[in-house]
Parts: sequence; structure tokens; C-alpha cells
Amino acid sequence: MRLWEIAEELDVEIAVGFKDVHITGITYDSRMVKKGDIFVAIEGFNADGHDFIRDAIKMGASAVVVQRHIPTDSKIAQVEVKDSRQALAKISSKFYNNPSSKFNLIGVTGTNGKTSTTYIIESIFQAREKNIGVVGTIGCLVNGMFIETKNTTPESLELQQLFNEILESNVENCVIEVSSHSLEMSRVAYSDFDIGILTNITKDHLDYHKTMENYYNAKKKLFFMTNKYNIINIDDEYGRRLYNELSIIKTPLLTYGIDSESNVYATDICLRATGVSFKLHTPKESIDINMKIPGLFTVYNGLAAASSAYAYDIDIEYIKMGLDQVRGIKGRFEVIPTNKDFTVIIDFAHTADALDKVLSVIDQFAEGRKIVVFGAGGDRDRTKRAPMGEVAGRHCDLCIVTSDNPRTEEPKKIINDIIEGVKKVKGNYIDIVDRREAIEYAIKNSRPKDIILLAGKGHETHTIIGDRVVAFDESEIVKEALKLL
Repeated sequence: MRLWEIAEELDVEIAVGFKDVHITGITYDSRMVKKGDIFVAIEGFNADGHDFIRDAIKMGASAVVVQRHIPTDSKIAQVEVKDSRQALAKISSKFYNNPSSKFNLIGVTGTNGKTSTTYIIESIFQAREKNIGVVGTIGCLVNGMFIETKNTTPESLELQQLFNEILESNVENCVIEVSSHSLEMSRVAYSDFDIGILTNITKDHLDYHKTMENYYNAKKKLFFMTNKYNIINIDDEYGRRLYNELSIIKTPLLTYGIDSESNVYATDICLRATGVSFKLHTPKESIDINMKIPGLFTVYNGLAAASSAYAYDIDIEYIKMGLDQVRGIKGRFEVIPTNKDFTVIIDFAHTADALDKVLSVIDQFAEGRKIVVFGAGGDRDRTKRAPMGEVAGRHCDLCIVTSDNPRTEEPKKIINDIIEGVKKVKGNYIDIVDRREAIEYAIKNSRPKDIILLAGKGHETHTIIGDRVVAFDESEIVKEALKLL
């Protein structure tokens, strides 16, 4: 591809040394530059790509894209744009010939339920024998092949590469988790979404977005990028607001819910320790559903998935088959076999709302004590820590407050922020900084019929301490702790 082909797509402010340069690849990491690449300087959380332009040139970059001109000794072409993140997304999409326009693309956003909803959608599509790729928190799954990803939603270059891989694998459908960060940072820009789904919006990521209004507005961007349907949880406060605000655009709206009048809804809900049953209603017909994942949140996730299937005219019998067949998702209310008289559950719940939902499910079948082992991420939203402590303190007989990816923050300081919330509701707690020790303590001191919830890490198999990434698989740690009994 020639540089002029790329530049004509961009909002170019200044082009220095502009000429007919041949571009063979794209990168935004100066360490990964190969001869002939175009290097796009973007600002990250911890580094600014503009500081590494000279390194990129030394590595063989043919051209650079910048937000501000950087003087260099080289005569290399330098294209200045208003927004280099937008430019990266547009260049990446064009380089791979806009792959997402050639298959069905579903985007799922919301604070909680994104991962579960994507995998339930996958189950329905597979029941209809439609191949589908899944991109999200756990990674990327294409035709049974797993590809690890760094973020819930990959950077735009990696995302377009994944989309191209999906296309080359003859996969006709893709469902992707769309985080608020990815929308704000243009990672999904120039992606061709058919459907956008909102699960819910509750307090999270305010370390980045600062206010709930900013957080909501970031999520809202997805629904102005769709062309087939926008699917909204109408029971959610922000969902109702979004529904009203989207009435001005042409993309059709489809609502789902339990308490409010909606297009797709559930009645006759029966919650059990082993799953949920309900009657699913669509605008055309109704059918009985039996899902093997417990909790009212499972009903909502099932309704969201069923709504997307309805939008693609998948028959209700296949929707039922997909909902009934879906099994537990790693790190989402995952029950770990113990062969003991107590239960251990691992869940990714890392907000007050998610923790409340999971513990509310446990309330329904708990016979013994409820014990939760949890913490909060360092260098992240401090305002959610005390509310998490309040929720845990209200629900549980014992809160074991510990570390959860402390990053560069002092773990004890994070723990103290959480404990303020536990104290507020007069909850019973202990604090153990080392998460492995906290898990071992919970198991060693368990009693018959206790339920131990390990919350916050879910599917993750590592923990981040300082700038180190340390192996940490909770399911394996539980097995090791059980051996000590």
C-alpha cells in the first residue's frame, strides 16, 4: 500500500517529506517496527509514542503519523493529524480492507455481563450451526482456536488483524465485548457493527472517566455505530435513558427486560441453586427455557443473547437449544470441585453491583456461612472500594479482605479503603494482604455447608504487583489448599 492511499483517508493537517512511499505494515510500538512499516505515535496510559519516533526511524519505519510535528534528522515522511488514535483505527481498517464489513458483527457493552452474554450468543449461533468468533476479556476464540488478547477490547490495529483472521477463517459472525475505554480511545472506530447490546451501567472505571456522565457517554458511542439493531436492557436506569436518546436515529431499537414492558422478556422465573428456568417471550412467540447457570443475572444475559438471535431471524427452537445447552463460563460463577462438605465459587465480580448480584444468588441456596475473599485493583477507581466492602459486609458472615492486582499502590492502603465500607455496615472481617494466604485461610477454616466466594479475579491466571506479572490461577491454588486439608 502506498502512503498517499493512506493519507487521503486521514484528516491530514501537515505532511512533511510527503512522497510515494510503499508501506508494508503498521505498528504503534517502536520496538516492533520492521523495515517498511508506518509508525503511528499514540499516547498511552504510561508512555507517549511521540517520544519514540527516532527509535522507530532507526528500526526502519518508512513513515510516521503524529499528532504534533517532531523534528528529526531524517527526511522520513511525517504525516500530522488531529487524532492519531483515530488515524491508527482508520489506517488499520483500510490496510486489512475493512474486514468487519464482510461478516455480521455484534458489540456487547455494559458494566457487568458482557463476557457471559457473548458466550451465550455463541451457544445460540452454534445451535443453529452458524460459525461465530468471540472477542473479549477471556481472549479471542475463532473456530475453536484460542488467541490471547491484552485488553477486553484489543487496540484498533490488533482488532482489525483479528477481524481479518476471522474473515480468512470463513467465519461469518463475530461477537465482541466493547469496553468504555475502547470506545473512548477509538479502538473500535471504523468497525462495522450490525448490532449493539447494552447489558447495564453501574459505577466503574471512574479513575479514567471521572464521572458517571462521562462513563455513560463513552458507552453510548457504540449505539451510533450500528446499522441493524440496538438492543437495550430497559430495566436498567441508564438503559431507559439510552433508549430515549436513541429514538432520534434510524437504527431500529429492541428492548429486553423483566420488570418493564419490553420486546423480549421473561416470565415465570424460577431460581435454583443449579440454574434458572423461565418462559422466554419474543415479539413472535414464546418458549420455556432451562439454563444451567444460576442467578437472576443469567436471565438478563439470556434475554440479551436471545434478542440478538431474534434480530438475525434465528428460530426460537434454536434459541432455546443454545440457552439450555450453555454451560458455566470460566471465572463466571464457576464452582470448583472440592469433594468436601463446603463449596468454593470463583467469580469475576469486581464492582459493588456485580458483587451484590453474585452474593444475592448465593443467598438463595446458602445453608452454612457465606465467606467472601476479595480485594480491589490498584491504580484504579478508589471510589468503588468502600461500596464493595458495604455489599460484602451486608451479605457475608465473614469478609476476608485481600489483594487483587495492587499494581503500584500499597496493598494495605487498598484494603483499608475497602474495610471502611465493611465497618459501615458492621460486617465481620479480617484482612490478609497475601491473596494466596487468604484463600488458604478460608479453606482451612471452613465448616460444613460453608460457601466460599473468591471474587474479583475470575478467569485471570496472573496477578500484577508493581510492574511484575506473577502467575496466579485461583482454581489451582484452591486445589493445592485442599491437599493441605
